[in-house]
Amino acid sequence: MSLCINPSCSNIDNRDTQLFCQNCSSELLLDGRYRVTRQLGSGGFGKTYEVSDRSGPPKVLKVLTNNHPKYVELFQREAQVLGRLKHPGIPQVEPNAYFVFLARNRSEPLHCLVMEKIEGLNLEQYIRQRGNPIDHKLARQWLIQLVTILEEVHSQNFFHRDIKPSNIMLRADGHLVLIDFGTAREVTQTYVTKQATGEVTGVISAGYTPPEQLNGQAVPQSDFFALGRTFVYLLSGKDPGKLYDSYADELNWRDAAPYASPQFAELLERMMARFPHQRPQTAKEILQQLQQISSDTYIPHLSSPKTLPVAPGPQSTEELRPHRPVSPSPPKPPINPLSETSLAPTPPANPGNSSAPTTPAPAPRPLDPNFIRRCQQELAEYIGPIAAIICQRTLAQNSGVSPEKFVEALAKKIPNPKHAQEFQQRLL
Repeated sequence: MSLCINPSCSNIDNRDTQLFCQNCSSELLLDGRYRVTRQLGSGGFGKTYEVSDRSGPPKVLKVLTNNHPKYVELFQREAQVLGRLKHPGIPQVEPNAYFVFLARNRSEPLHCLVMEKIEGLNLEQYIRQRGNPIDHKLARQWLIQLVTILEEVHSQNFFHRDIKPSNIMLRADGHLVLIDFGTAREVTQTYVTKQATGEVTGVISAGYTPPEQLNGQAVPQSDFFALGRTFVYLLSGKDPGKLYDSYADELNWRDAAPYASPQFAELLERMMARFPHQRPQTAKEILQQLQQISSDTYIPHLSSPKTLPVAPGPQSTEELRPHRPVSPSPPKPPINPLSETSLAPTPPANPGNSSAPTTPAPAPRPLDPNFIRRCQQELAEYIGPIAAIICQRTLAQNSGVSPEKFVEALAKKIPNPKHAQEFQQRLL
């Protein structure tokens, strides 16, 4: 069976002996060598197929069906990156694996990329089918594999920008493969210049994207943050976003991952530090720290083992320019669990033992809701939709705060010092 890849074709099935589609007359022998044998998947921007070559094992054909310039750029970038990276943990592509195909009666070409077919499951699928998280011993083995892959990627001046469980494949022999390099970036002087001026496209995968990447400020250490969050999922079976406490600005994951040893958990914490300079700076540094962590099975002190549920559902990836959101509703301050009585100011002692009641101090005047709304809008331009959570948490922790102090506290959440200063100047 040969399939036609023309998106407009109403009957794509053809015999292997045919050279042109019997329905739409589009060519079936792509690039003079590939025949499409079956469809593997589809998404909003493209489809994937299994193809047979004149020789060798089956391969994967990725076809871009949305010719928006940004998607074409990302597609071509993946071909460029994979062509330069040579590692068993990265899908291999042959020279000239990227080509364009013009189907019959279509004005726009189809962008095509042929690559090695990775047999297995991605780690999100694996955890869901397994039904339980992995343990310390396997997590350590997998982290060594993935950091070694990143060492190769970073050594070629690339960084991935979208590491998450669904972008890591597990082969049948136990080896891991990092996939989907469409969002990878090369560290060049041009990139550094665009990064400083906020012109770099943001890539966001909820629960895995580091804070600096929300505003297009990704760096190689951003991959370590996303990898750390990936192992939170693998060790807990839960979406990291559901373990995040927005009020305390903390990821409370350790109780959900009891089979991670304390030393391994500490390493993950360093990889997930808020700012890039607080994380390990190189893959080699992480590998050195892993050598100091025991490879033995870790048995936690539990009265009875717990079966931890696995959160279903894929994580979506969005391609964004620096965020400019529509004005949302002003955040509502959370209800304080303490009673009004417990919050009331304590009256001063009466030295004259007078029975006359003392006058309580007046309550601090709340901030103007319009000012709060404006702060949230301005902050969102620098850090994206998380601005609403940051404003809400700051209000909850600083009752009666002045406008100046409120703006100062929000500015500290902006990774770029220049942008933080600009934010304060725009509001005060």
